[in-house]
Amino acid sequence: MEPVALATERLLLRTVGPDDTQAVYEACQDPDIQHWTTIPSPYLHEHAAGFTGQMVPDGWHDASMFTFGVFPRGRGAAHGPLAAMLGLTRRGPGTGEIGFWAAREHRGKGYVVEATLAVCRWACTEAGIDRIEWRAEVGNHGSRATALRAGFTMEGVQRAGMEHRGARRDCWVGSLLPADLDLPANAPYVPGPAA
Repeated sequence: MEPVALATERLLLRTVGPDDTQAVYEACQDPDIQHWTTIPSPYLHEHAAGFTGQMVPDGWHDASMFTFGVFPRGRGAAHGPLAAMLGLTRRGPGTGEIGFWAAREHRGKGYVVEATLAVCRWACTEAGIDRIEWRAEVGNHGSRATALRAGFTMEGVQRAGMEHRGARRDCWVGSLLPADLDLPANAPYVPGPAA
């Protein structure tokens, strides 16, 4: 699949490449990003180069991971600096998992919520995804608040649901369905009986 670009009222979402390596490297020096995400820690320049030069294009090429850099829109064709990163990884037929981080100086502006909604709408209408999952280690309140503001339904705690820094950790799990975005599903959804 060829990378796509998305635009919202305030943001440009586009793939990242080698020209963005330094911005990714600098943002990922933030201890909070290193603590809560699965990026290597310490995060070296070679990690950023591998991400922008190989991991991101490979994910688009084989449609396994759709990665978007989030940039505030400027006047005309200009855009601001890298504000956030968002990725949607395929987890199975019709299912994807979203992950994101925001650069420290761009937190609290609602950029990640806005970007998440744009990518989820695109995924449901263009990428054949009917269930978008969000996971975060229990205690990552910032990520949970972002997911809730984007309309994810919290489904509970998955014991030992993620591996992080060599240990199994409990994680919060949430989901977003096309109906949550007032979009039609690609496949019928038959909910279970009420408990």
